[in-house]
Amino acid sequence: MGNQACSEGCLSDPLAANFRMNAIHERLFPMYVVKVSDFLQMEGAPRPHNVLRDEGLLHEWYPGMFAIFVSHQWLGASEPDPEGKQVEVLRSVLRGFVDGSLQVEPHVASMVYSGFVPTWPSSMSSYIAHGFLFFDWFAIPQITARQEGVNEQETKSEAAKAVQSIPAYVEACSLFLVLAPELLHIETKKLCNYSTWLSRGWCRAELWLWLLSNRADTSVVIVFSATEAEFMVQSDWQDNSIAGGDFTVPADRAVVCKLGEAAAAGKQRHLQSRGPIDAFRFFLAQKQKFLDSQPEPWNEEEFVARLRFESMEDAARNRDGMNGLLCGVYAGDVRLVRRLVDLQADVNRRVRGLGEFGLYDGMTPLIIAARSNQEPEVLRTLIDLRADVGIRVKHTGLGPAGLLRTAAHVQVLLDARADLHSSELPMGLNPLSSIAGHATAEAVAAMLAARCSPNPPLRGVGCGPLQAIAVFARGKRDAATKALMLMEARADLNVRACPSGFFQRLCQSARVRAALWGFDSCATKTRFLASLPGITPLGMAALVGDEALAELFLEAGAEVIPNDRGDTPDVLAAANHHTRLAASLAVVHF
Repeated sequence: MGNQACSEGCLSDPLAANFRMNAIHERLFPMYVVKVSDFLQMEGAPRPHNVLRDEGLLHEWYPGMFAIFVSHQWLGASEPDPEGKQVEVLRSVLRGFVDGSLQVEPHVASMVYSGFVPTWPSSMSSYIAHGFLFFDWFAIPQITARQEGVNEQETKSEAAKAVQSIPAYVEACSLFLVLAPELLHIETKKLCNYSTWLSRGWCRAELWLWLLSNRADTSVVIVFSATEAEFMVQSDWQDNSIAGGDFTVPADRAVVCKLGEAAAAGKQRHLQSRGPIDAFRFFLAQKQKFLDSQPEPWNEEEFVARLRFESMEDAARNRDGMNGLLCGVYAGDVRLVRRLVDLQADVNRRVRGLGEFGLYDGMTPLIIAARSNQEPEVLRTLIDLRADVGIRVKHTGLGPAGLLRTAAHVQVLLDARADLHSSELPMGLNPLSSIAGHATAEAVAAMLAARCSPNPPLRGVGCGPLQAIAVFARGKRDAATKALMLMEARADLNVRACPSGFFQRLCQSARVRAALWGFDSCATKTRFLASLPGITPLGMAALVGDEALAELFLEAGAEVIPNDRGDTPDVLAAANHHTRLAASLAVVHF
């Protein structure tokens, strides 16, 4: 992700960032961490706080310490990882980081769409090797892990203080790591993965407390398997507000909202005093949306003062970065949008230099309004003010129709007679294929009702909507619902990807690198591109490790078809260490 000051797309010096930070949250209980080197020597299920304390393996955090915050979903009711499968993945990943065999790679969307691609600096190997790990089961006294002779009420009190201190623990760390391999919950037998992690209220709260911390770089690393780690794509946090997750205890939502308000206020003060101004305006303009609170309309004087413009005329004339019109769009205020356009703001002005927020060079306010899931009235207002509904981003070929989010967005573009069918190079994705992975299921249904073909001509990246759903399924709980809709609309379940032009050359280059380095040993994105030609929706689901989608495709009658390299779905799953899925697909294969 690489927010704010990391202008060259790499993680800034983690220790230096710690020293520059001003703490927002109070620490009510000491922050206990475990040495990475000690953790790598452990085996089996994770041992609780009291055991590690007695073994002398807990260390109290101090300023300047490089600590990794591990956010994860529990796989048991009374302990986080009863079989030790989750922490074994973590150990494998940390070993890979330390010896340099594993790099954190950008999301496919960042590689394809954006000019802002974060990278993993080589210095991280040393930081991690000599670093420490914050893992809740290690750090927080647990009443479920009973210890003879210890007062239960005292343990409860300490645990409560530690839980209340989680915001302080998050902001004290130097790296935020999401541990989300595909594993089954030990009691419910339900699949736990990145999408379920993202749906959990406290997991999402931890994420947002990290994003709203006063650090130069708030990159988030997601661990999908023992060999696959990537930077979180911006849309995954922008589309999931801090209080919008699922809470076991409903009252926790209010607690999280209060924490978010405090963190957002601290972030605002920090950016206002130190900049950059684009980040300040980006977060402030949509603060209420991020916090899931009722928006408070600004009058013109408040808009100018709070967003640090000299006047409304200055906001309208401003052409660079987070200009006045973009701030009005993100605030969702159609009155301000109309006023700014009256003052000569350019409704078709293409943005530049905002890739760190997921805004690709060449996007217009209308495209951004669709992409950021603004209310349909914002899109309608921009169109009324002569926003071009057919405009495309040059380096992707995508326009507003290819980045919309909801059924209401579809209707707005239909009313404006926008083209919902054709594609342009270099991506070559028609709007339905483009939105399939990101938009709501209702939006996909609306596109199908508008006679968008579920089997469009393939060019550019060469993928249809079913492959697109598989690529972007991680983090999307409705992926299977959308896939089922497309199959009911007679989408070809066995369609083979057919990259052309620039993407064909990219895939050919990746196949050469995969042959030189070994398919199982090459970088994850190299493996992805090498696998792309000829891959089916089932193959794509196997490659990204989506068990639910793979099962759905098989139940619907998907054939086991190799890609152009000759890799069958079980081979693709095994290459990315999705071991359980690989085993089940191997049975189907043979």
